[in-house]
Amino acid sequence: MLSKNALYVVATPIGNLNDISLRALDILAKVDVVAAEHTQVSGHLFAAHSISTRLISLHQHNEAIVSNKILALLNSGKNVALVTDAGTPGISDPGAILVQRIRAHGYSIIPIPGANAAICALSASGITDPHFLFYGFLPTKTGLRKRALIELKPQRCTLIFYEAPHRILECIIDMMEVYGTQRDLTIARELTKLFETIHKGTLEEVYSWLQGDSNQQKGEFVLMLSGAKTMDKSEISEQAQHTLKCLLLELPLKQAVKLTTEITGENKNSLYQLALALKTAGYPE
Repeated sequence: MLSKNALYVVATPIGNLNDISLRALDILAKVDVVAAEHTQVSGHLFAAHSISTRLISLHQHNEAIVSNKILALLNSGKNVALVTDAGTPGISDPGAILVQRIRAHGYSIIPIPGANAAICALSASGITDPHFLFYGFLPTKTGLRKRALIELKPQRCTLIFYEAPHRILECIIDMMEVYGTQRDLTIARELTKLFETIHKGTLEEVYSWLQGDSNQQKGEFVLMLSGAKTMDKSEISEQAQHTLKCLLLELPLKQAVKLTTEITGENKNSLYQLALALKTAGYPE
């Protein structure tokens, strides 16, 4: 039985149309309206499961406007479900603005759990780190992407990103520039689909593997990057070491470390230990 005047946030398959729960099918068949990221995409899912519920479009460009329409539907006593093209609404997909708006008006928000690409990939990765940080999509422009990667550099947990096929190579190039070539990267593409692939190696190895087979550059990607390790001097980039040495010529130790951290994104504690070691060794003379 449906709750009265409720918004159901329904997870849908990320590839294989059979990866949908019985509860989700029941909800989608019984609500008055389903708001979908792209009605044509959701139409295929509905046709496969003989669902005839009316679809309306809600995507990143019209979410604020359509939220008003959905609020009006709830006001009139209707029940509404929200779906995206694949996976869980609001997770690197439209939906959060709508949920925020509906919740602010006191209506029930009911999640219907299901597929999620990040969790699906992580479960099959063999990564033993118990902690992870889900980032989602990195910025599309190289400069902003590198800045985001630099900010994430000190993180010790596994970093999980989504990436589009036309940006996958340049994304990994930026990762190598920021993190070096030897961090472990596990990539998962086309999850639950015919050409599902999960591949692991260093950043350098994965980049070479992708370059060597253009077919592996197709599809939507989940990238799982190993976290930072405890750094010693040899693991601090040459650029950061040079920057620190230059600043130590002109500034007190703490200020030099602070500025070097801001400029390079390197771990502050590691830079501080390096600065102490340089001072102890008599630098600068």
